[in-house]
Amino acid sequence: MGIFGIALLVLAIVLLFSVVKIVPQGREFTVERFGKYTKTLTPGIHVLTPFVERIGRRMNMMEQVLDVPTQEVITKDNAVVKVDGIVFIQVMNAAAAAYRVDDLQYAIAQLCMTNLRTVVGSMELDEVLSQRDSINTRLLQVIDAATEPWGVKANRIEIKDLTPPADITNAMARQMKAERERRAVVTEADGEKQAAITRAEGAKQAAILEAEGRREAAFRDAEAREREAEAEAKATAMVSEAIARGDVSAINYFVAQKYVEAFAALATSPQQKTVIVPAEMGALVGTIAGVGELVGLARDTQQQPRPVPPAAQSAPPPRPAAATTASAPPAQPRPPRRPTGVPPTER
Repeated sequence: MGIFGIALLVLAIVLLFSVVKIVPQGREFTVERFGKYTKTLTPGIHVLTPFVERIGRRMNMMEQVLDVPTQEVITKDNAVVKVDGIVFIQVMNAAAAAYRVDDLQYAIAQLCMTNLRTVVGSMELDEVLSQRDSINTRLLQVIDAATEPWGVKANRIEIKDLTPPADITNAMARQMKAERERRAVVTEADGEKQAAITRAEGAKQAAILEAEGRREAAFRDAEAREREAEAEAKATAMVSEAIARGDVSAINYFVAQKYVEAFAALATSPQQKTVIVPAEMGALVGTIAGVGELVGLARDTQQQPRPVPPAAQSAPPPRPAAATTASAPPAQPRPPRRPTGVPPTER
C-alpha cells in the first residue's frame, strides 16, 4: 500500500504539470490535439485535457531584432559595395508564424538579403550612398508585404553599413576635394565681382556728385557774373548820366579807375620783373584831382540838396555859351635832374 500510494502521488503530480499550463507575458503557446492545431493559449493559467492535448509551439510575441548578414552587391553602374543591415519584426499571429513557415528568423533574414540585393542593384553608386532613407523605405514595403502571410509585422529596416571599394573611396575623396576647391574659387570670384560692382557704383556716385558740384559752381559763377555785369551797367549808366549833365569829373574818375586797374595788373604779372613808372605823371595827378573833386561834389550834393524853384522848372534850360578860349593842356612836370652816369630809376 505504501508503494502504491507513492506511485499514485507521483502520477498525480505528473498529470497536474501536464494538464495545468502557465503562459508568461509576451508569449503565446499553441495547443495540439493528436498533432492538430486547435487553439492558442494567451498569457495566464490554462488547463488542458490530459493525454489528449499538448503544447505545440511556444511563440515570442515581443518585437525582435534580426541581423542581415553582410553581402556584396553590384550597383547599376557596376560598382561593388558591401551592405548589411538589421530588421525589426513582431509576431502578430502565433499560429500562422508557427505552422506556415519553418525557421521564421532564417526565412526573414534570407528574404531581407535578396530584396536588399534587388533594391541596391537597381540604383547607381551615388544614389546608394546618398539615398539610404529611400532604400530603407522600399525594403520595408517589400518585406512587410512578404511576411504578412506568416503573421509577422516588419516594423523597421535599417542599413547598418555600406562600404564601397577602396579605389572608389579614393576617387570620391578626390572628387569631393575638387568640388570644394571649385566652390572656393567660385565664391572668391563672386566676392571679387561684388567688390568690383561696389567700386563701380561708388565711382559712379562720386562722378554724379562731382558733376552736380560743377553744375552748382557754374550756376553760382554765372549768377556772380550776372550781378557783376548789372553793377557795371549801373555804374556805366551813372557815369553816362553825369557826362550828359556836363560833369567831366565823372568820366575822369572812370578813366582813372581803369588806368589804376590796368597798372596794378601790369605790376602783379608773374612774367613782369621790372616796372618803369611812366614819365608823364601829370595826367595821373590831374585824374586823381578830378576824382577828388567828383567825390567832394557828391558829398555836398547829398548833405545840402537845393530845391528847384517853380520858375526854373517851367523855363527852358539855357544854352551853354561857346567856349571863347580853348582850354590849355595841363603843364607837364619836368623830370628831376639826375647825376651823370646814374641809370634810370627802376621800380
